[in-house]
Amino acid sequence: MMRFIKLIILACIFASCGNSYTPKPMEYFRIDLPSKTYTTLDTNTCLYRFEYPLYATIEPYDTTKNRNSGWLNIQFSAFKATLHITYYDIQDNLYKYTEESRSLAYKHDIKADAIREIAYIDSKNKVFGMVYEIKGNAASPVQFYLTDSIKHFIRGSLYFNVKPNKDSLAPVITFLYEDVKHLIETLRWK
Repeated sequence: MMRFIKLIILACIFASCGNSYTPKPMEYFRIDLPSKTYTTLDTNTCLYRFEYPLYATIEPYDTTKNRNSGWLNIQFSAFKATLHITYYDIQDNLYKYTEESRSLAYKHDIKADAIREIAYIDSKNKVFGMVYEIKGNAASPVQFYLTDSIKHFIRGSLYFNVKPNKDSLAPVITFLYEDVKHLIETLRWK
């Protein structure tokens, strides 16, 4: 009898070993993205204007640290992201600003899988610049600069207030990149 019970237990063990266990892949939370509706930033303190999404808020940069007007942060609170905008008057130093922008974008080269440079030219509105798409686990997925080559220079950089993870942030990066492109395309000098 004991031998029979041992055989049944042994048969159950062998039968249960037939199924292989496959772990479930890691998943991320679903992110509900708002609809794209834009409004115009047009203030007396900035020498430019552009459209930004209604789900973002504009915060002027702390002018006690910097006397430049036109510096501001566009907060995307729902996504824990900030688009930092800096403005400079050009005084025979355009090359300095463009090289500084390129250098700051390429500081992410350590963590980036690739950095793609996209030239932007809007001759009609005199807006020229460069967009840096930074792929991978870099802290900033997109940076840009815009200028009229004579008087105005703007630099923008998008940062997240979370640890970079290209897989989980991919839908948000794609979503906010559209807003950055819209800002660039609607920028006008005063």
